[in-house]
Amino acid sequence: MQLDDSRPIWAQLVDEFRRRIASGEWPTGLKVSSVRELALELGVNPNTVQKALGEVDRLGLTIPERTAGRFVTTDETAIESARLALAAATADSLVATARGLGMGLRETTELLERRWAAHTAPGEDRKDT
Repeated sequence: MQLDDSRPIWAQLVDEFRRRIASGEWPTGLKVSSVRELALELGVNPNTVQKALGEVDRLGLTIPERTAGRFVTTDETAIESARLALAAATADSLVATARGLGMGLRETTELLERRWAAHTAPGEDRKDT
């Protein structure tokens, strides 16, 4: 994970943990690594990881169990909502950039379709639905 100096580290960790859950990298019911393990993996202070995980708990994506650790929620609705929110934020960024460059909807959509195809492996389901 590449950290950005322009944003608080804990907020970037929240985004990363949300991404891991929304993408299925951390599947439902998974016991999340300890704060110390995550801090070592990410090269950040354990207090920063704890703050980020507290926010992910608040968002309902993880569930802390006092003696057993922290687990990814099994609430598929919460996970789908996080997935859509992350995708919407990226789409908003694309729209803002395209508009700032003077591009219209049609030109932006065509660009997105070309980029989508460029990142689709041969035989991979393009999920065009």
